[in-house]
Amino acid sequence: MLAVQIQNLKQRLEARPLGRVVRSFLDYMTVEAGLSGNTILGYGRDLLEFIQFCDTEHVQNLEGIQPTTIYRYLQSRRNLCESSLNRRLVAVKMLLRFAVLTGLLKENFTDCLEGHKKKKKLPGVCSRDQVVTLLEAPCPEDPYCLRDKAILELLYATGARAAEVAGLEIKDVNLSIGYVRCFGKGRKERIVPLGRIAGRCVQTYLEDLRPVLAKPHSGLRLFLSRTGRPLDRIELWRIVRKYARRAGLPGKMSVHTLRHCFATHLLSGGADLRSLQEMLGHANIRTTQIYTHVDHDRLKSIHRKFHPRP
Repeated sequence: MLAVQIQNLKQRLEARPLGRVVRSFLDYMTVEAGLSGNTILGYGRDLLEFIQFCDTEHVQNLEGIQPTTIYRYLQSRRNLCESSLNRRLVAVKMLLRFAVLTGLLKENFTDCLEGHKKKKKLPGVCSRDQVVTLLEAPCPEDPYCLRDKAILELLYATGARAAEVAGLEIKDVNLSIGYVRCFGKGRKERIVPLGRIAGRCVQTYLEDLRPVLAKPHSGLRLFLSRTGRPLDRIELWRIVRKYARRAGLPGKMSVHTLRHCFATHLLSGGADLRSLQEMLGHANIRTTQIYTHVDHDRLKSIHRKFHPRP
């Protein structure tokens, strides 16, 4: 489905004067940068919207794109939220940098383009008791209880993203040693430890339910739907939402909330930032540092312990 959407997008780009450049950029980001299909689709849609705006401005080539053109484009989308506007600006800046890299443009003015400054928000987290309530929400009467419980336990045990869990194959989970091999953004591989409880749930699912769900078209994917089709990330979100409602946490819990809980609970237990950065797959430790501001009890204990006048 995703491949079809990307192909249809590229066909629409071909009909535009600047479409071939955008298509070459998307191919470069796929092959050289190794970005995921969802990211490529997002960039492609934003850039298609931008070159459609350029048509209304009678801009037919890259040389005609000026900073004023880009700001007029953003102004025309002022009804969007700040994050959406910044995403569109990033897509345009990356396209222009690609043009400079490949010799299609001589001047690089992207550094002078500034977007809206987003307010930093602390990630939402739940307490340990709330997470345990969620993990215990699947009951034996549910037809896919073993699969859903394995998914919930795996998400909390590894802090993996929805797409990473959905993309897991059987060989990526080593239950004897206790680790999971995840492929994150840009297909970057990392190894994350897997706890005993999550390991037992995955083992039970593999032995008792997956053989029932498996069909000739299932392949080696770990988690399957009732028809034997590999689950995608959207279905994982729905599964978590379903049990969050059952556990009385509808507005607090999502797949990404479990990732935040994983990080915050590890830090409160004494984990160091570098190890947490590796397990989360963050490229920059500054992204991981935000979790130090979430655990207020830990900060207070450090302040009491080390401040000369506690």
